[in-house]
Amino acid sequence: MKSDIEIAQAAKMRPIVEIAQQRLGIPVEALEPYGHYKAKISLSHLASLADQPDGQLVLVTAISPTPAGEGKTTTTVGLGDALNRIGKRAVIALREPSLGPVFGVKGGAAGGGHAQVVPMEDINLHFTGDFSAIALANNLLAAMLDNHIHQGNALDIDVRRVTWRRVVDMNDRALRDITVALGGPANGYPREDGFDIVVASEVMAIFCLAESLTDLKRRLGNIVVADTRAGKPVTARDLGADGAMAALLRDAIKPNLVQTLENNPAIIHGGPFANIAHGCNSVIATRAALKLADIVVTEAGFGADLGAEKFVDIKCRKSGLRPGAAVVVATVRALKYHGGVALADLGGENLEALGKGMANLERHVENVRERYGLPCVVSINHFTQDTDAEHALIRERMESLGVPVVVAQHWAKGGEGAEPLAHAVLQLLAEREHEMRFVYPDAMPLWEKMRAVATDVYGAAGIVADAKVRARIDRLQEAGYGHLPVCVAKTQSSFSTDPSARGAPTGHTVTVREVRLAAGAEFVVMICGDIMTMPGLPREPAALRIDVDDHGRISGLF
Repeated sequence: MKSDIEIAQAAKMRPIVEIAQQRLGIPVEALEPYGHYKAKISLSHLASLADQPDGQLVLVTAISPTPAGEGKTTTTVGLGDALNRIGKRAVIALREPSLGPVFGVKGGAAGGGHAQVVPMEDINLHFTGDFSAIALANNLLAAMLDNHIHQGNALDIDVRRVTWRRVVDMNDRALRDITVALGGPANGYPREDGFDIVVASEVMAIFCLAESLTDLKRRLGNIVVADTRAGKPVTARDLGADGAMAALLRDAIKPNLVQTLENNPAIIHGGPFANIAHGCNSVIATRAALKLADIVVTEAGFGADLGAEKFVDIKCRKSGLRPGAAVVVATVRALKYHGGVALADLGGENLEALGKGMANLERHVENVRERYGLPCVVSINHFTQDTDAEHALIRERMESLGVPVVVAQHWAKGGEGAEPLAHAVLQLLAEREHEMRFVYPDAMPLWEKMRAVATDVYGAAGIVADAKVRARIDRLQEAGYGHLPVCVAKTQSSFSTDPSARGAPTGHTVTVREVRLAAGAEFVVMICGDIMTMPGLPREPAALRIDVDDHGRISGLF
């Protein structure tokens, strides 16, 4: 059996200029090619499409992720290919992979098997340099902040209340908490600092929520980096950093065009994590796809409790985007894992464990339909060891809820294997009898918004925080930030904040450990449980398997 990278390297890619012209009607002059098979689309061309009608938007989400795998990106790619196979003009819109998981435990984010986006190596490594630009913009602001303090501190910044952190696109636990400016007066004022991973940076969030270059610059200027000794916020605009930051992002903000293994167009742009950020590709890329296609298939990170909730409550709330249907991805293996089966024992039929693990799928489906107001279909990502009885049990449980179930085989068969899923999605889009809902209204106080997400979406009994965190939330509320949505950072592995709690736990308490204001992104981050904004590498990182031969051919990526 060929590996993902071997399948991708055997692909017969078409020049990206041909894909753009023949499939999307984008002229050559509106493209900025990065080699033969990837290109950026000019913002001026996208602006010229403003009067074009929008296509329909489909959201792909999933159950709580497990080590057994679910295949959300693979399903997104397979569904896009299938829609094109049955005569629809479809485009997929995905996030860019972070190098942290590529070299860590999760691997890349280009799909898998015969449902991938290519060139796979480029997409999973440096791609078009967007993440490097985001890291540079973030760290330029950090450098200008420390330089301002060193050069006389005209803004009277309280060095004890600096909140802006540096970033790097790599899992490096040693950088979580550090001390900077050691070595004497020439190096500035020593203080505690730390690094986050790039995908947790507010600059990444702004990048993915901005509507235009002008909006990008406005949001960058609104970033709050510290407080003065009088307790007033200091922004990137106060430091004069916003213009230079926007200049670094001038080219990165243009969406990236690539293709699937079946030569269908794919737009890949931006990449915030869903467990520590809002988990969606850029608004600019999604809007571009909607102008260029009849149907756009996009995904939100991790399970429907994280990525899909933020897709609705943050991205859709801020942009006006409205999906017409959702796909909830599951595997028999993952559901048995949620039912208590050890990873090594998932190969055999186990209807009892599957039935128990179905609680996880049922909770996610309930959230998608009842909390977010979206019609959905369950897509079982097929594995060869699945049994007919296992598929029948999933169908029976979902049919009792009025939710269709499709077994999809896109990993093995590409778009052909996802055609039944494509037809099911088209049926949902044709019904149009729904109205997307938010979990909470804008006017609800920040603390109550957090409680609503925890109780209504996670099944928690309530939320708690120590006095310092509660005081911070109260100050943000009083300072006029109470209308902003909340972005919950928590483990992706469970509805609770305990990653070992499988299935659909209820009655647990969500502890808010830290609160960060993202004034430029226009949301408030609630950090819960033990989640880290700078992940660490596992005992055996994926980097151990990645290599390049004497001819430059890469191996080991997945």
